[in-house]
Amino acid sequence: MIDATDLEILKNLQENAKITNADLARRVGLAPSAVLERVRKLEERGYIRGYSTRLDPKKLGLGLLAFVMVRTTDRGDMATARRLSQMPEVQEIHHIAGEDCYIVKVRVADTDALGTLLRSEMLCFPGVTGTRTTIVLDTLKDTTDIPLPAPESIEA
Repeated sequence: MIDATDLEILKNLQENAKITNADLARRVGLAPSAVLERVRKLEERGYIRGYSTRLDPKKLGLGLLAFVMVRTTDRGDMATARRLSQMPEVQEIHHIAGEDCYIVKVRVADTDALGTLLRSEMLCFPGVTGTRTTIVLDTLKDTTDIPLPAPESIEA
């Protein structure tokens, strides 16, 4: 279980993963050594899965974002998901309920690259029976932050 201090640490790390341990300690009101120990425990227990740098895809020539609904005959063995996860253009894969089996977030340069990805790779996977693609025109919110529970909801 985590406490209010752990939540405050997570909040601060989520806002700025590059925050120094000394600054983090000041913000949560603990000694730097205590904060470092708490962060290590949060990492070990899986609350913190890792740290990353968010890049601007458009500046790197990857201006087209699309979501691809993939239908398969996998029957729960996730073979298609494993193959999709090997593709560098694929940013997320979600196993979903409904008519389709997966929703896949892909980032490519343009519609030509998307067409090639769909025709030459995804639709060639064994078991894939079809895809439906939605191209994103504009992104209004893009975050990796998750809503953290209020401290009082965990201290009961």
